Amino acid sequence: MIRKEITRSYQELGEETEQAVLDSQQQQEPEEDEHEDENDNQDVLQDSESGRNSPSIRFSRTCLKNVFSVILIFIYLLLMGVAVFLVYQTIADFKDKLKHPVMSVSYKEVLMYDAPGIALYPGAAELLSCRHHYYDHIPPLKDPGQPETIDCVTERVHYTDPFTNQTMKHALIVEGPRDVRKRELVFLQFHLNETEQDFSAIDYLLFSSFSDFLNSADKVKFMQGCEGSFSSWKFSGGFRTWVKMSLVKTTEEDGTNSVEFRQESSVVNYIDRRPNPSKSDQLFFVVFEWKDPFIQEVQDIITANPWSMVALLCGVFLVLFKAADFAKLSVRWMIKIRKRHLRKRARELNHMS
Repeated sequence: MIRKEITRSYQELGEETEQAVLDSQQQQEPEEDEHEDENDNQDVLQDSESGRNSPSIRFSRTCLKNVFSVILIFIYLLLMGVAVFLVYQTIADFKDKLKHPVMSVSYKEVLMYDAPGIALYPGAAELLSCRHHYYDHIPPLKDPGQPETIDCVTERVHYTDPFTNQTMKHALIVEGPRDVRKRELVFLQFHLNETEQDFSAIDYLLFSSFSDFLNSADKVKFMQGCEGSFSSWKFSGGFRTWVKMSLVKTTEEDGTNSVEFRQESSVVNYIDRRPNPSKSDQLFFVVFEWKDPFIQEVQDIITANPWSMVALLCGVFLVLFKAADFAKLSVRWMIKIRKRHLRKRARELNHMS
C-alpha cells in the first residue's frame, strides 16, 4: 500500500512538471497565438479522444488551405492586371477623344432670314428685270428679251481679283429673299447679245448678309473677302435655273463662327417663242429661294470628360489597393497556418516523448 501511494505521488509530480513546462512555453508565445494554441490543444485532445488524430487528415486539410490561398492570390493578381489595363485604355481613349472631337449638328427654325447678298458677274450680259415674288408664283413673261421693271436693291462694285491681283472684276450685288413664311423668291433675267460664243454662263456667289455689305466702309475689300470665303457657281443661258439655298453656321474650335451656303439647283428648258432674228441673243433666267426655315448649326464637341476619367481612375486605384490588401492578408494567413502546423507538430512530438 505504501509503495502504491509513492508511485502514484511520483506520477502526479511528473504530470505537474510537464504542465509547468507547457505553461512556460505558452507564456513565451505572442498573445494572438494563445487563443489559437488553446484551440489547437482542444482539437488535439478531441482528436485523441475520438481516435481520429491521423496525420493524413491533418495534412490534407493544410494542403487544401494552402491551395485555396494560392488560388486567391492568383485571382487578386488577375484583378490587378485588369485594373492596370483599364487605366491604360482609359487614358488612351481620353487622348484620342481630345484629338478627334465629335461634330454636333442642330437645326434652328427662323421666321425670317437676314437677306443674303447675291453677287453676279454678268460680264457683257445686261440685267433686264429683277423682281420679288411670293408663294412660289412667277407670272408669265410678257415681252422676254426686253427691259422690264427692276424692283430689287442693287449695287455695282469693281475690284481686282484677290487671287491674281491682275483681273478686274465687275460685280452686280442684289439683295436676296427674306420672308420664308411667304416663300419669297428673287427672279432675275439677263440678256446677252453675243453670237460668237458656243456656250455662255454667268457666275455668281452668295454671302450671308446684304446689310453688312451696305454698311461696310470699304466695299471692295468686303467683296474680296467674300470671294475668298464663299464658293462660286454658274447658271447657263437658254434655261431657267432654280436655286434653293440653305444656311450652315459652323463654330470653330477657337470660337470663331463661319457661314456657308448649300444649294440645290434645278434646270428647266426655256421655250423661246421670239422671231428668228432675235433668237441669236442669249437669255438667262435664275430664281433664288430659301429651301426651308431651318438654319443648320454645326459645332465640334469634345466628348472626353476629365471628371469622369478622374472618377474612373479613382475607382480603379481603389480596386488595386483593395486587391493588394487582400493579397497581403492571404499571405499572412498562409504564414499563420504554417506556423500553427509547425507548433502543433512540435507539441505532438513533445507529448509523445
